[in-house]
Amino acid sequence: MKTKALLRKLSKQFPKKLGEWYDHLGLQVGKLPEEVNKIMVCLDFDDTIYDVVVKEKPDLIITHHPFIFGKLKKVLERDPVKKAIYDKMVEINVPIVSYHTNFDTGEGGMNDALTLALGLENRKHLEGCKTAVGGVLPNEMEVHEFAKYAKERLGVEYGLLIAEGKPTVKSVAIIGGAGWGEYLTAMAEGYDIYISGDCPHHGRREIVLNRYNYLDLPHEIERIFIPTMTKILLSFDDSLEIVQVDHERLPEVI
Repeated sequence: MKTKALLRKLSKQFPKKLGEWYDHLGLQVGKLPEEVNKIMVCLDFDDTIYDVVVKEKPDLIITHHPFIFGKLKKVLERDPVKKAIYDKMVEINVPIVSYHTNFDTGEGGMNDALTLALGLENRKHLEGCKTAVGGVLPNEMEVHEFAKYAKERLGVEYGLLIAEGKPTVKSVAIIGGAGWGEYLTAMAEGYDIYISGDCPHHGRREIVLNRYNYLDLPHEIERIFIPTMTKILLSFDDSLEIVQVDHERLPEVI
């Protein structure tokens, strides 16, 4: 498939204008080839999968999280590990393109995929947050029961539950990754529980004092990006060869 045609289709579904102002989207390193036949898809790109790149020889790598998050010169100056893998990728010229907050927000992207995985019905973006998506469960669930259900459906081994709101859950709002601060929007719009990750101590205290339900799930629930992006790419051209690399592991619970 022509590279420009592929990226044009992705840009139509996930335009940069949907991304947050601070984000670093699009081409991260390398020069784009005229055509792509093999694409590697992963949540993040780092040195731990360089050998896989050398073995598979993809024409293009697509990640969710930007490979270079910030000004290139500053990132490479302060992070020698990042500079080393950046130099390797320049040398073998395998380009990396990232779709991050534009993928989160776009139709059929991250948060839509998460709500589908949870089996939510009547899905819609929250009015006060373009990234968060909410919906309703087919059946009401006790809050602890729902937390276990969500953990299993989103493929992680643990979560942190604050059960200070309603004892049962029917409506759910979610943002993948580090969007805990939008819990106030979800609460104001009447959702029974809000799901996100990376909530700090002071955030947890806020939620407790606001008597609300919050489920903190690891950032790795965003690995749903891999099958979701794969499905999208194959819908463009089913002859593409997609190499899915899910190399990230959760920390041990001790």
